[in-house]
Amino acid sequence: MKKIKKILIANRGEIALRILRACKELGIASVAVYSDADRSSLHVAQADEAYRLGPSPAHESYLRSDLILKIARQCGADAIHPGYGFLAENVDFVETCEAAHILFLGPDANAMRKLGSKISARQIADAAGLPSIPGSPGPLESLTEAKHVAAQVGYPVLLKAVAGRTGKGMRIVHSRMALEEALKNAQTEAELAFGSGAVYMEKLIEHARSIEVQIVADQHGHCVSLGERESSVQRRRQKIIAEAPSPIVDEELRTRMGEAATRLVQAAEYTNVGTVEFLLDSKRNFYLLEMNPRLSADHPVTEFVTGIDLVHLQIRIAEGTPLPFTQQDIQLRGHALQCRIYAEDPDKNFLPSAGKITRFRPASGPGIREDCGVYEGWTVPLEYDPMISKLIAFDTSREEAIERMLHALRAYYVGGIATNVHLLRRILRDSDFRAGKFDMSYVETLLAKFKVKAEKGNSQRHASREQPAVIAASFLHQKQTVAAAEDSDRASINYDSAASSPSKWKAAARREALRQ
Repeated sequence: MKKIKKILIANRGEIALRILRACKELGIASVAVYSDADRSSLHVAQADEAYRLGPSPAHESYLRSDLILKIARQCGADAIHPGYGFLAENVDFVETCEAAHILFLGPDANAMRKLGSKISARQIADAAGLPSIPGSPGPLESLTEAKHVAAQVGYPVLLKAVAGRTGKGMRIVHSRMALEEALKNAQTEAELAFGSGAVYMEKLIEHARSIEVQIVADQHGHCVSLGERESSVQRRRQKIIAEAPSPIVDEELRTRMGEAATRLVQAAEYTNVGTVEFLLDSKRNFYLLEMNPRLSADHPVTEFVTGIDLVHLQIRIAEGTPLPFTQQDIQLRGHALQCRIYAEDPDKNFLPSAGKITRFRPASGPGIREDCGVYEGWTVPLEYDPMISKLIAFDTSREEAIERMLHALRAYYVGGIATNVHLLRRILRDSDFRAGKFDMSYVETLLAKFKVKAEKGNSQRHASREQPAVIAASFLHQKQTVAAAEDSDRASINYDSAASSPSKWKAAARREALRQ
């Protein structure tokens, strides 16, 4: 058993600070790395040591595995924690760490190669008897193959980048006529985003919910499921809200999904912390989506409902310590919600909002946790993901957790940049969300509803602005009509000597009628 004495954190922002906190709690020295854009970041200030990587773009800094490994050797780090994103799922980096005898705080290269590839993970899942989504057995080699697979599984279908972990390189195809263009676009986008244009095809599971199972596995053959999280509230495959447990998963379904996840992990000889993602259809059938061989960005909600520190556990597993619990020991308690705070403007098509934070008032209180990487006076860079913070609320029930989160979001304030906080508030107040009636298309549906209401409101405001002018024009018209009537009466006196005398009562009656 090797005790870890110093950890280099190959990441930035809130996740770097989260790992730093765990290091301090365990008495382990911490090393930060940073780009020019992050020179004044909190993780740099709070680490025991900090080293510059290079210019701001990620490919010149946080993706430079050679520089990170060089710094690890120079500072004497015996382990590297990748966080999530950047190098967290880079098999070549893991192999390089292994060759240098530096612990990688995650799975070994062999397990990551098996489960980090969506195609390989599907093949292992099929062999282990897990339900998987019908689709192509591997990357699509041609348009002809794509048409053949689509005809077999039936439209609509989903094209996905083999190397992707986001919505890039993904296209929904509803008909044979649209397939060729969608395939070309997906391949081009995947090539630009991930350096590989390989895509595969799956049957689109409509009205699906995103359910992910948190697993932990040690080096002694023990594997335990820590329950599920739901992250169906997402926009363009980017998660916005996560919660644990899921409002739709009961104990029977939780057990079946947990057993399926552990079967997959054991089949791949996986160790450390990871997440198995499933899609749940409207009939409560679940299908393997993918395996994320790393610490999840949504891990705090699982920590709340289980009472287990997952970063501590990652470090202990890497040291060779057996899991301190069994599956029978895991009991979920209460409910936790996590909202991702993004520096983007929902009212401007989610345009990223970089700039200086002129005012910052974080939320706090019982049952509130914030994993945050910013402070008042710091400048949010454009070079990285716009997430600046994760706000987590915990309480004894889902309803109480929602109310606690709403209270926290009302207190939360960031000045100088735009954020999605007001969108999060609207989601938490929405009746469908509160009732647990949503799927992965929920946010798009809700945004469309907001747009219709906004357009209707604009139309009503436009009408209300026009109303005074209409009233004034009507009054002027009435006045002119009365004057014309009086002129007509006078004319009848001048030119018709036989006519009776003009009636003042008649003119007054006309004026009164026009007023009404």
